[in-house]
Amino acid sequence: MCWIRWPSRNCIRLHVPLQWRIFLEVCFRPCACRCTLIDMATALTIGMFDGVHAGHRGIIDQARAAVGSEGAVVVVTFEPAPAVVLSPEKRFWRLMTDRQRTAALKEAGVDIVHVLEPNQAFLQQTPDQFLDHILGQFEPTCILEGRDFRFGARRAGDVEKLKAVGSQRGFDVLLVEDIEGQLQDGTIVAVRSSVIRDLIQRGRVRDAAKLLGRPWQLEGIVVKGHQRGREIGCPTANLDTGDLVLPRDGVYAGRAYLESGEVHVAAISVGTNPTFDDVVRTCEVHLLDFQGEVGAYDWPLKVDVDHWIREQLIFDSIDSLKNAMSRDLERIRDLVSV
Repeated sequence: MCWIRWPSRNCIRLHVPLQWRIFLEVCFRPCACRCTLIDMATALTIGMFDGVHAGHRGIIDQARAAVGSEGAVVVVTFEPAPAVVLSPEKRFWRLMTDRQRTAALKEAGVDIVHVLEPNQAFLQQTPDQFLDHILGQFEPTCILEGRDFRFGARRAGDVEKLKAVGSQRGFDVLLVEDIEGQLQDGTIVAVRSSVIRDLIQRGRVRDAAKLLGRPWQLEGIVVKGHQRGREIGCPTANLDTGDLVLPRDGVYAGRAYLESGEVHVAAISVGTNPTFDDVVRTCEVHLLDFQGEVGAYDWPLKVDVDHWIREQLIFDSIDSLKNAMSRDLERIRDLVSV
């Protein structure tokens, strides 16, 4: 049972199942006559949640434990990232798209994903103003954050500030410790999005997958390339990955997922194609045993990048390149199955 409060009306007591309470919360929040679910325990956490890695899922699990199956777990996140707004001259490489992130959060057990669209004015809010904005949307029972959580202009707000506001506004603050993971070389690291990005950029996709808790996946749209792969008997789909981080230049093995539901073993090449003196980094995907038309464009493609195969090399002839590609494909078949 919960209370539903309507502006300028008396409170009404209703029996409302969790699914319908969340439906009402989502449907009415964008409008002026927002309803507030008063007696519904709500655990809230704020952050980018880029990658929705093992550490993020640990926070979500603790949030669920705090409110139980009848409570709501709410993630407040941002699109674009505040760093993009504050430093537009810098490129912010992300682990997943906004759509991927929302889907992964829902799969992890989040009931409501509330996306804020920050601008310069929003990011100049004081810590108190920022929390007023959040608490004007939700009435959390508790807020869960890590010890290094910062909020407000110039990152002036911290966990102690959050606790002080919580004591005044009636919510608890639960601190979540970092989760650590062991890399293939035995190194112990904190599971963080920045660590995973760094691993990917160094080509350590197996280690990235360990911290993510799943294969690292690229997603993009197939665009027109130079069509050299077709000319040498190995057609590739050129993937426009937008702002997704790309791994170190090289050849990788993985799986490709088509919109039709087909799954294929994939050879992934990232780099500038030094044999052909190209200068622009590209991501090309060869689908093994694919019978369709790779030359078609504007279709979505998802690719798990599972194994590092080799560096990009300069070949002195097309035949040398073709022989190397043949060896690559044999090794990829040995490593990956669908």
